[in-house]
Amino acid sequence: MAVFIDTPLWPAHGTVFAHLVSDTSLAELHAFAAAAGVPERAFDEDHYDVPERRHAELVARGARPVDAGTLVRVLLASGLRVPARERSKSLVVPLRDRWDTVLPGRPELGAELVERWGEPHRRYHTRAHLMAVLTALEQIAGQAPRAVVLAAWFHDAVYRVPTAGGRGGPPGQDEEDSAQLAEARLSEAGLGSAEAAEVGRLVRLTAAHAPGAHDGDGQLLSDADLSVLGREARGYHRYTAQVRDEYRHVPDDAYREGRSAVLGRLLALDPLFHTEAARGLWLARAHENLAAELARLGH
Repeated sequence: MAVFIDTPLWPAHGTVFAHLVSDTSLAELHAFAAAAGVPERAFDEDHYDVPERRHAELVARGARPVDAGTLVRVLLASGLRVPARERSKSLVVPLRDRWDTVLPGRPELGAELVERWGEPHRRYHTRAHLMAVLTALEQIAGQAPRAVVLAAWFHDAVYRVPTAGGRGGPPGQDEEDSAQLAEARLSEAGLGSAEAAEVGRLVRLTAAHAPGAHDGDGQLLSDADLSVLGREARGYHRYTAQVRDEYRHVPDDAYREGRSAVLGRLLALDPLFHTEAARGLWLARAHENLAAELARLGH
């Protein structure tokens, strides 16, 4: 394991900046940055931006100096690099454009949701996750019912950062609060009470991902939300690193225990994916990914 820093070349704020990355884990990167007094606000999804004046000090602390090309190759090999298309800042306009197609004439609500998904404490439950769920819906449903698409927009609109003691809200509370937010905001936006209530119902389903056998809309949303499990290996590794980063205040032993329990529940879901399209796209790889992560955690 090692931390790398490239040559300061990137101009901003009257100086030039270098990038600080890990070749192994975000946890290692955060630990190094915290010990060196690099502020958390300098973190940008897969690296820290550090000003030129701190370069020599960080090298003295153990960061390996490399050129920019080598640093990019290290980050790519680590599996931690966030592709440009998944970077939160780059998704603001595409997401607002998508919102305008699902609920035209309510740009203020779309802007609120895009801001919520961009909250700084989020590492996995970000705009990239929202975009991935919307894209997955299109893959398995084509034109999904509007209530399902709206539920995708709201399903993690409320997301609490875990505390230093390892706790966020009680289980299911974020989903309940997201559902209530959906019902309130959509009613204010003029949706009928039945459709707003259906969106809330679908959001609540994402707490357990166990829709009924005849709940086609719930199955679509559940499958789209879990599509990340069927990513190729590098993408799945990035997902697991981001989840660990969201729970960065949780001690390793407690995290391994909790995460192993989550993985066990996912592996026990029968079916894991409900729609034929989702099973064809993601099921085999999802089982491989889940089993491999469980083995890495020692269970």
